[in-house]
Amino acid sequence: MSHSLPKLRFAYDALEPYLDARTMEIHHSKHHQGYVGKLNKALEGHPVFSAMSLDELLQSLDRIPEDTRQSVRNNGGGHANHSLFWTVMGPQCGGEPQGALAKDMDSAFSNFKQFQQQFTAAALSRFGSGWTWLTLDENHKLAIESTPNQDSPLIDNRRPILGLDVWEHAYYLKYQNRRADYIDAWWNVVNWSSVAKLHADQTLPLESTPG
Repeated sequence: MSHSLPKLRFAYDALEPYLDARTMEIHHSKHHQGYVGKLNKALEGHPVFSAMSLDELLQSLDRIPEDTRQSVRNNGGGHANHSLFWTVMGPQCGGEPQGALAKDMDSAFSNFKQFQQQFTAAALSRFGSGWTWLTLDENHKLAIESTPNQDSPLIDNRRPILGLDVWEHAYYLKYQNRRADYIDAWWNVVNWSSVAKLHADQTLPLESTPG
């Protein structure tokens, strides 16, 4: 299968004033597209791995030939991470989660405010480039974690349901080096409805776009 850039469900300027249109355009059409192109290139001549879904590919890195493994890890991770990132944001969003997701978050983190503080702290403390995640393990237990570069929690068999990109390319045009301001703004565009659907369905492919 040939991996492709997913379409956004909103316009590049739809997340203004929190995330600016120019950053969104470059982030999606240049950075994410770059990961997709390099992933497809890395998989050329490897039909077994080319036929795998993105999830399966990242969970099978130890089977991939060593000369292409790091490229698949970097670019497959970049593709997976961004594919999720676009689905968990939207205009007129923010607020707090509801229903089963809210109950599980209260159980894991005491309350939403505590979760938000812990997630923000993890994002601020990620040195250099990387991501911060809300993940589910095989027992459907929630956890906050952070990964370097484009590493995906899928590599370690954990399913991300919320992810925040803290690479500078995600915010530098608007926020320069003010990562804290970017994180504060990002909470206003989190689409908790999409996160709740990912929480309810661990098998949902990353390539799809929950409503």
